[in-house]
Amino acid sequence: MFGFPADTGRDNALGSVLIPTRFVWPYGGRRVFLCGSFTGWSEHIPMSPMEGCPTVFQVIYSLSLGYHEYKFFVDGEWRHDEHQRFVSGNCGVVNTVFLAREPDMIPAIYSPGTPGRSNMDVDNDPFLRSEAVPRISEVDIEISRHRISVFLSMHTAYDLLPESGKVIVLDVNLPVKQAFHILYEQGIPVAPLWDCYKCQFVGVLSALDFILILRELGNHGSNLTEEELETHSISAWKEGKSHINKQVDGSGRSYPRCLIHSGPHDSLKDVTLKILQNKVATVPIIHSFSQDGSFPQLLHLASLSGILKCICRYFKHSSSSLPILQQPICSLPLGTWVPKIGESNGRPFAMLRSNASLNAALSLLVQAEVSSIPIVDDDDSLLDIYCRSDITALAKDRAYAQVCLEELSIHQALQLGQDSSSPYGFVSGQRCQMCLRSDPLHKVMERLANPGVRRLVIVEAGSKRVEGIVSLSDVFRFLLS
Repeated sequence: MFGFPADTGRDNALGSVLIPTRFVWPYGGRRVFLCGSFTGWSEHIPMSPMEGCPTVFQVIYSLSLGYHEYKFFVDGEWRHDEHQRFVSGNCGVVNTVFLAREPDMIPAIYSPGTPGRSNMDVDNDPFLRSEAVPRISEVDIEISRHRISVFLSMHTAYDLLPESGKVIVLDVNLPVKQAFHILYEQGIPVAPLWDCYKCQFVGVLSALDFILILRELGNHGSNLTEEELETHSISAWKEGKSHINKQVDGSGRSYPRCLIHSGPHDSLKDVTLKILQNKVATVPIIHSFSQDGSFPQLLHLASLSGILKCICRYFKHSSSSLPILQQPICSLPLGTWVPKIGESNGRPFAMLRSNASLNAALSLLVQAEVSSIPIVDDDDSLLDIYCRSDITALAKDRAYAQVCLEELSIHQALQLGQDSSSPYGFVSGQRCQMCLRSDPLHKVMERLANPGVRRLVIVEAGSKRVEGIVSLSDVFRFLLS
């Protein structure tokens, strides 16, 4: 049990505004806690060692404006940081911090030049500064959104076209099984569909289709048998599942969902809104040589990551024109976060253990309408992530014909996608892209702009405990709100 003198009463708040404030203990230890006048000297806030720098502990805690005292409880002993502002009072020697109404004027509690810091660089140490995070005004947010909106409106889909590249197109008459293998072998999650009789692109085949197909196979009494999977065509599958892809008009009548596509002269803003509003991963950029739409030419598959890359490249040398770029993501209405104890509002956050069944993962992907699920241990620390596109791994050696979705664990399912010549390991390669709640928005955007990266898992430094997830669509919904 911890003990500490009573509150000194010097926490003179200047208002109800809370400012996320970063505290750092850079002098090592096994267990480090933060305590202060802002907790009534009763709550001990655990601090986490920073990844790659185990002697440095940090935590972010929201403080009200005003004067605060704090101290560290290190391995059972009360300590203060001699290199920061401190005073002697009723509680002994304590560090102090004053949060004024202008956060930019708050002195740093810990800076890179402070003695005692490890000489290890941690991702250029962007989060080693322990200082109050400046709060951004609504005006600055609107200015940033306006400038991004103007950029997207003034540039067209032509700006997304690479100098060279290839796009995989599937004929709608291909067997589903063959399409499954093609997506797996090519390492792609989606492919446009071509109807040679209509001479036009008619849809897109995605990993979600295969999830629905395999769940259909797993249902008792299904009309779609494993043998039919060998000969069942893509067009037959799409026609049989057309009720899933129907839209409803103003009169309540449903009609088949048409292919969502754009032309090369459409603005990037229009392309972005089509992706967001229709909840699709990509939009084909199709150019037609005639007025009636005949002789269409597929130029590119537009995605949010490609559009985000254009934004990052354009504003790279003028980042000051977008005030929100330097803001840590924890201070912005961005992403989906794990609810805190006692919170019941907000969108539920989906996580699974590695021993959960593949069927549970697929059901959650469909029902929660998410594209990925963090896989965690008993302490909610990140082990891996299961994405919709991982379903194509079952095409390897026709594994889909040999497994039961209810009996196969997520761990085993992920092993199927690994190279048999190398042992499987969690968080291997670039599968799990992570970030910290203290990372600035520009850093998150740069990572999401990389091909194949659709979301970042927000983890606690050191423990890798999952705190939330931020996706490409989250970023664009925030930027275009």
